Amino acid sequence: MSAFEAALGRLPRTSDEPQEPAGTALPRLVVSAPGSGHGKTTLATGLMAALRARGLAVAGFKVGPDFIDPGYHSLATGRPGRNLDPFLTSQALVAPLLVHGAAADGPTDVAVIEGVMGLFDGRIGGDGYASTAHVASLTRSPIVLALDVSHMTRTAAAIVHGLATFEPGVRVAGVVLNKAASGRHMREVWSALEATGVPVLGVLPRDAGIEAPSRHLGLVPAAERDEAAESIALLAERVAEHIDLDHVLAIARSAPDLEVPAWDASAALGAAARPVPDGPRPVVAVAAGRAFTFRYAETDELLRAAGLEPVLFDPLTSPALPAGSAGLYLGGGFPEVHAEALSANSSLREDIRRAVTAGLPTVAECAGMLYLSASVDGNEMVGVVPGVGSMGPRLTLGYRTAVAPGDSVLGLPGTRVTGHEFHRTTVSADETDRPGRTAAWLLDGTPDGFALDPAGTGRATLHASYLHTHWAGHPHLAARFAEAVHAYAARAGSARQAS
Repeated sequence: MSAFEAALGRLPRTSDEPQEPAGTALPRLVVSAPGSGHGKTTLATGLMAALRARGLAVAGFKVGPDFIDPGYHSLATGRPGRNLDPFLTSQALVAPLLVHGAAADGPTDVAVIEGVMGLFDGRIGGDGYASTAHVASLTRSPIVLALDVSHMTRTAAAIVHGLATFEPGVRVAGVVLNKAASGRHMREVWSALEATGVPVLGVLPRDAGIEAPSRHLGLVPAAERDEAAESIALLAERVAEHIDLDHVLAIARSAPDLEVPAWDASAALGAAARPVPDGPRPVVAVAAGRAFTFRYAETDELLRAAGLEPVLFDPLTSPALPAGSAGLYLGGGFPEVHAEALSANSSLREDIRRAVTAGLPTVAECAGMLYLSASVDGNEMVGVVPGVGSMGPRLTLGYRTAVAPGDSVLGLPGTRVTGHEFHRTTVSADETDRPGRTAAWLLDGTPDGFALDPAGTGRATLHASYLHTHWAGHPHLAARFAEAVHAYAARAGSARQAS
């Protein structure tokens, strides 16, 4: 279970319409449940791994803003895990992003979409907007339920019947029983479910060996677990042994064609897109590794479409930024868990400090802002953000609407975006000796983060905030950042020629 499953917001459903039809055959299904804790991640990841073990090309998706579950999907499928979220990108983009994600990394035989929370749970006050059922409807996908039956028998049938009939147009095509205690228990539940007309696809027994460990923000990311690949291989064996994969594939293949074109990064950028140059492209240093595992796959794709070259570096081990860096992107992750090791890499911290202070265009989301602060839980960090980070007792979690209060590397004053917060840390700002500081965003009217102009360029080149944004839904952010990176690279090139 992921703690992102409580991420809710308060905006009304929009009336965005799908784009013109194109017609794409894509076998697919959605894995959902009555609520959190029923085993969605176990079932979805296990199906991905088991189907891949059969020799199929599998694409994995997650409903909602979750970064952690897609990491497990990536291990199971061998492809980047991707997200489908109507709030972060608009409902008109959900199906196009699904079609794009299924084709971006090669042909796909089947797509598995893991849901969020309970089937009909969405944003608070949104009448199911951004729920799993909403995404299933937008993508015209059949649903397979994961149902924890460890504390029920015949009641399981009542729950499945209710989920299958609650909302017209939502198709529950199968159910997998999770944590059955015995053969007798399983037979009792199975018999009761026959009256619902929803077929039982299999029964997963209680098995702690296939459950991922958790900590303060949900599951431990796959990239931090050396044994994760072995665990997923075991999970694939369990799923193949206990679930009728032929029936699962039949359900996926019953999904109708998607009458939408694939999302395209260049088309999304419009005039900001750039053809591939003959020579090298300006480098954007992108934080990765165990401490920085949160980033949407489309972010890199938009940067490339804008004529830039994302190059990964690991803040835990890299001695310096990638050569020729003209931009810096620090996404989310767990710097609070790795604070001591991040602090110990003083050569990289100093290199980043020099570059950012000299005006390197920089975007830092959540973990990135913590890393750029003065310290985290007493461990020295980069020190270009005037604040001190520390763990706190309260989880800050939810969808947000944000407005830019000033001119920055991400947008003009008044730029409006959607995003989400997910953290237990706080950053207490030091207001002294920092002239010209303004907030990065107003989150539902509340100032958040820092938009700084350390080099005196006249525009904030450092944008650091707790807000996570999905740039596929707001390509103008990528375009604005790319403009700054290209300008910085041009100035750096002129300076080298002059010297």
